[in-house]
This record gives sequence, C-alpha cells and structure tokens, in this order.
Amino acid sequence: MSAIIHTQTGTQSGTQSDTQTYSKSGDRAGAPPDEAYLRLLSRHYPTIRDASGEIVQLSATLELPKGTEHFITDLHGEYEPFEHVLRSGSGSIKRRIDETFRDELSEQEKQNLATLIYYPEKKIRLRLQNTTDRAAWIRKTLDHLIRICRETTSKYPRDRVKKAFPAGEAAILEELLIVQEHLPNRKHLYRRLVDSIIEIHHEEPVITALCRLIQRFSIARLHVVGDVYDRGPGPHIIMDKLIDHHSVDFQWGNHDIVWMGAAAGSDACICNAVRVSLRYAHMEILENGYGIPMLPLASLAMELYGDDPCERFYPKLSGSERPESERLLMARMHKAITIMQMKLEGQLILRRPEFRMEDRLLLDKIDPDLGALRLDGKLYPMLDHHFPTLNPLNPWTLSDQEQEVMEKLRLSFRNSEKLQKHARFLFSKGSMYLVSNSNLLYHACIPMEEDGTLKSFEIGGEPLTPRDYMDRLEQIAREAYFTGGTSHPGLDWIWYLWCGPDSPLFGKDKMATFERYFLADKSTHKEIMNPYYSFRTEPGVIDHILSEFGLETKGAHIINGHVPVKVKGGESPVKADGKLLVIDGGFAKAYQNTTGIAGYTLLFNSYGLLLVSHQPFDSIRKALAEGLDLHSETTIIENNRARMRIGHTDEGEGIREKIWELKALLEAYRSGIIKES
Repeated sequence: MSAIIHTQTGTQSGTQSDTQTYSKSGDRAGAPPDEAYLRLLSRHYPTIRDASGEIVQLSATLELPKGTEHFITDLHGEYEPFEHVLRSGSGSIKRRIDETFRDELSEQEKQNLATLIYYPEKKIRLRLQNTTDRAAWIRKTLDHLIRICRETTSKYPRDRVKKAFPAGEAAILEELLIVQEHLPNRKHLYRRLVDSIIEIHHEEPVITALCRLIQRFSIARLHVVGDVYDRGPGPHIIMDKLIDHHSVDFQWGNHDIVWMGAAAGSDACICNAVRVSLRYAHMEILENGYGIPMLPLASLAMELYGDDPCERFYPKLSGSERPESERLLMARMHKAITIMQMKLEGQLILRRPEFRMEDRLLLDKIDPDLGALRLDGKLYPMLDHHFPTLNPLNPWTLSDQEQEVMEKLRLSFRNSEKLQKHARFLFSKGSMYLVSNSNLLYHACIPMEEDGTLKSFEIGGEPLTPRDYMDRLEQIAREAYFTGGTSHPGLDWIWYLWCGPDSPLFGKDKMATFERYFLADKSTHKEIMNPYYSFRTEPGVIDHILSEFGLETKGAHIINGHVPVKVKGGESPVKADGKLLVIDGGFAKAYQNTTGIAGYTLLFNSYGLLLVSHQPFDSIRKALAEGLDLHSETTIIENNRARMRIGHTDEGEGIREKIWELKALLEAYRSGIIKES
C-alpha cells in the first residue's frame, strides 16, 4: 500500500517546465546539414510526403506529457524486492488504480487488481481457481485492465505503443485499446471480441499482455545508480531483468566494478568477488549463477586450513541456517581467498606507486613470533596469525598451490558465459555518471579537498578536471575489457575504482579489510569518508558540481546512493535545499537495522519529483498468496507549476534536432537538390 505525504522538503518553485519554454517548430540557427547527410536521411524518408508526415508526428509528440523516470540504487542482490518494485513502478501503478477507480472498487479489489498487474502469469490461475463465475470475472478484469492500460499508454505516441504489442495478440489489443466502444458501430465489435476471448479460453495471454503493457508504459526509463552486486543472494537474477528491460541505463558502483574487473580477468578483483560471496554465504551465486566451480579453492582450503577453526571467517548468514560442516568449509575457503587477495593487492600496489596506497601493504608488517602487527611504531595483537602460505622474505608471492587455484579461477571467470554477458552489458550500457533531464547521476561522490573544493587529478602526466577524470577512468575501464587481455594495465585501474582513495565509486581513504579481519583494536578499522560527505549539504558546493558537469544550477539535482541514509537516526535523504537526493535507504538486508527502512526509490514524472520509502518486503510468494503489496510512503519533493512535456526534456531536444534536419530535407526536395525516390 502506498501513502502520499506532502512535505515542504526541497525546492517548491518547480522544475524547468514552469520557467522555460521550448521551440515547437524545430527552427534553429546555423548552417543546415550538408548534402551528403541529407542524402542518407532521404533513404529513410524518400518522398516529401514521408518527410512531412514525420515532421507533423514529431511536432505533436513534443506536446505529450513527459514519461516517468524511475531511479533506484544499492540493490545489493536483493532480487525479490527489486522485482516487486520494478513490476509495481514503485507504487505508480497502484496510484493509477486508486485514481481511476476511486469510488468504484473497494480497497481489497484495488489491491487484487494491482497484484494481478504485477504478477499476471501466476495470479490469473489463482483467481480463476477461486471464482465461481469465470466469464463474469474475465469481463470485469478485462474492463479494468483496458481502462488502466488506456490511461497509462496515453502519454506515448501510438506507434510506440503498437510496437510493444506481442505479435500474437497485436490485433486484439489494438481493437480493445481504441476508445470507441461507446459508438454504435464499434460497440458490438468490442463485445464480440471479449465474448470470443472467453469462449475459446484465450483470456490468459490477453490479460497477461495488458498487464505487461501497463508495467512497461508506467515507467519510461529506469536509472540504476549503482551496486547491484554483493551481500544479497541474487545479483545475477537482477542483471537478467535489467538486460531484458525496455529502457535502462546504469551508473557503476564499486560493487559492480569489482565484478566487471573479475570478468575482465583481474586477479585482485576475482579474489574480492569470491571473498565477499563467501563472506555472505552466497557460494551459489558463483557456482549456480555463473557456473564458476569452487572445488579448487575448497580443496586448497581443506589442505592448508583443515585444522584451522577460522573463527574470524565464518559467513554472515541470513534466512535458513546451514549445517556446521558447510559453514566451516566456507570459513576456510573464505580465509584462503582472503590471504590470496592480500598478496595480489600488495603486488598491484607495488607496481602502481601512483595509486599512493602503500598504507595497504600490511603482510610484511606481521611479526609471526609475537602474533602481532607492527604499524607506525605500535604493536597490535592479531586475532588470527595462522598463515601457512606466507613467505616472510616475500609476503606478496602466491604459493605454487595458490597460483594454481588462481589460474583456474581466472579461467572460470573469463569463460563464464553468463558473467561475460552481464559484464558486457555493464560496460556497454553503463557509465561513471550520467547527465539526464537536468539531473546528474553518479553512485558515490565527486572527490574533494579538505576545504570543500573539487579535487584535480593527473593520469599519465595529463591534468584532469573532476569530469575529465571520470571520463578518463570510464574510457580506461572500457578499453581494458573490450581490447585488453589479462595483463592490460587498465585492469589495475578497475581494481582502484573498487577501493582506491580517490575513486569516485568508493569515497573513502581506505578499505580496511585486513584490519577488520585480523585486528581487535577498532580504531584501526576506521575508514575516513571523503570530504565530499561533509560538504554535500551545502547548496553552493552542489551548484559547483552541477556547473562542472555542464548543468544550470536552478532546477537541477544530483542523485546518488552508496552511503545508506540513517532514517531511524533522523537523517534526511534530501540535502542542500533539495539539490541533492541520496536514495540509498537499505535495500540490502544487512543495512536495514541501520537505516530503519528497506530502500528508497525516486520517481520523476510530468508533475515533479516523488521520493518513495519502502518497508521490508516479505516475498513474492506471500504477495501472491495474500494479495499483499510492498508498503511504501511517497513524499512530494518538488511539484511543477505546469505539467512537464516531452518538449522540456532531453528527448525533446533530440526531436527538435530531427525536425530541423527533416525541414532541411524538405527544402532540398522542393528546391531540386535531392530527387524523391
């Protein structure tokens, strides 16, 4: 159930739609497209009539309401609540039902209709099994779904809606969705369509198709602002859903980039991906999800750590408990891969002095006789100092057995068909940041100096602004995957993005992995946040960032995640007078005790910005059996004075560009420069 709360949080003056107008004609200054380009364009619009018709259609499209954008972040493998949020449009479908059937249906009937739209494949049969009048239920359900579907698709050009029709039901859907059944000449046709669907038991594909259309057109675009991977049980399931989504973009998080680096063949990234999976008892992600066998690591762990209790490495369990023997095996595997990771990261840091991460070189500071770590002139007792493969003379070298396991793991990661499919999607469709409709999206931070100024960078002797730095890192990472082998230097940069002190995806001075496992002194565990997190509440600082990325400061926003908002501690996700929205509310169960909720999502529709806070989701099974929804509350962050049209968006700018090109083509046809086909 979704409740809407009106608040005064953020700016209430409205977004750009109430202060800006846009050119509806497609006229613009500057030289027209050259003749070669117009000849290419003429292949798609071979006559004056074709070009004119497209101009009319595009010009009309500018006046349609802006489609709803859906922002989500920090899913961390929690695939069931993600799927429910995706299918429900973060409550937007339920709100549409409430508006359409305000006084016609009871609350339970509205909820049953919502659940049917979310899960038509499973819910139809349950409903038909529990009804005594099949025909009446189908007629009523089709009527309700058609009304909702007409409302939902009315914001889109008809040809775009028709392209989404499944082939087998296209003709039926087109007739059902034409709003003309009240006309005498159409009324009997409409009635006969419904009767025929009932008569031949064709209701399931038609109802399913209508529900999928409602889902699809409730959300125009999905923005995933990082961190699908780690902690939860199903990141691979989420990735399959994203690949199948009709319109999605992705801003990389550090938990994504480490898996992307693992897929590219980075040994350090592979060890981190395996370690975190074992830490949360999700070996099934590796073996069943991605087909990566863990037997070589298990054999190594039993041989080297068979007598080691590995108490510091027992997995964090959620849900059903596992047998003690299984937990102990995972603990030993966890320790084995952790030691391999420390060694490989040490090698990487030594060959990359420009990373300035020498403080992470700790294996050489272990005093095995004392069972302690010597650091900065101080002796720290260690909680575990059994390291059978550690060579004191060269602590960064893998043993022969570890090297053999590493080679097998690398081969498995590189040859995992599903992992490579997911990584290719992330590299091809994802990015370090995105500028979209006056919003700047990035996962974690823009690195800053202690005084709150934006940090400048240098790679290979080239000075870089913060935006240039992120562009360069993105290019290096993509090149390392698509053109490099396992020795490509860009792989080191991918690992740096996972945990480096100036990584825009990480935002801390260090990742204290060694200290958390091995040192009791909690002062050594502290990871200092980048100054960005101290200054992100100041509107002037946010304006500076927006300007750096080419955005006007009025009406623009930054949307990110990475650091969970401690809602139960009174922290607000809306910062800097509404200019910054932090939408990490704890989708991952591991964070929910800290946040007090189970995640945020953000909706940006033609009326404004809505922040949705979600309570924990039990399961899809329970939602189906009991007709339950994800309880959420919606806060209006920003309310437009005038409804936002496509003409106000980036899409509208692209449409006007195309209209301008088509008008130039028309002129070329009419002046005889180009001949109609």
